[in-house]
Amino acid sequence: MKDQLKSIYEILEGGGGQPPEIKIPGRLIVMVVLAIVLVTTAWSSFYTVEPEEVGVVLRFGEYNRETPPGLHLKMPTPIEQALKVPVQRQLKMEFGFRTVSAGVRSQYERRSLLDQSLMLTGDLNVAVVEWIAQFRVRDSYKFLFKVRNPQETLGDLNEAVMRQVIGDRTVNEVLTVGRQAIAAEVEVRLQALCDQYDLGIKIEQVVLQDVNPPDPVKPSFNEVNQAQQEKERLINEALTAYNKVIPRARGEALQLVQEAEGYATDRVNRAEGDAAAFKAVLAAWKKAPKVTRTRIYLETMEQVYPKIGTKQIIDDNLAGVLPLLQLGKGGAR
Repeated sequence: MKDQLKSIYEILEGGGGQPPEIKIPGRLIVMVVLAIVLVTTAWSSFYTVEPEEVGVVLRFGEYNRETPPGLHLKMPTPIEQALKVPVQRQLKMEFGFRTVSAGVRSQYERRSLLDQSLMLTGDLNVAVVEWIAQFRVRDSYKFLFKVRNPQETLGDLNEAVMRQVIGDRTVNEVLTVGRQAIAAEVEVRLQALCDQYDLGIKIEQVVLQDVNPPDPVKPSFNEVNQAQQEKERLINEALTAYNKVIPRARGEALQLVQEAEGYATDRVNRAEGDAAAFKAVLAAWKKAPKVTRTRIYLETMEQVYPKIGTKQIIDDNLAGVLPLLQLGKGGAR
């Protein structure tokens, strides 16, 4: 017993004694290795495809089949490999800026990306254009195998098309009224190139995020914009005053013309009526002059008498009536 304790003490103290050998059976090692291989093989034989994805199975690196969403079985990883492509998810690429966190108050990366956004316009001015390209994978086979690095290729196509479209327009169009037309044209041209390159991508939308002049010339550009806005304001005020005065003057002139035409028509009609009445009286006069004279006299008196106030009718043969008339009190005329 003392000899055994001494041997253990020598081993712990690093003495001359040697630790006993532990022998592991070879069968156990083989079984452990086989178990690890079986577990790894079983684990790599199952894969899950999410609802917005499709699975593309490669056999020895070559396209073999496409699988829908769900749990699927394949050969182990050295033989078959499963790639997942998000065909139902809308993807996007940002140019000229990078979104750090999206939300109600999105945050963007502040490092300069002028190599993407700085562009030359058709009138030899410079604009900083930031935009987003939204797309979907339409054909997973083309997306994976027709073009090497499809997303990098799509980014290069975006820059090329945007520079071409911007180069065909003036800086005022790019910065103001032409943004929607530019985005629509870029979308059409980009989709045509994607089809030509067999990228298997459907361009959903191109959105111009921000378009500005370069920072060194931004103050001068703002002054020009303010001057143009002031010009437009003055023009609008002048048009407003014009629209208030000119239509009113035209209306008054038209009213005067219509009144004159109405007066002329009335005078002509009255003259024609008077002439017709005179002709009728003349015809009656020729037939019975005395009767016509009497009738005209009576009609005239009928119009004159109502306009006279107090009337005193005195017989020509009556005498001595002057004190009764009260001529000094305004009672008679």
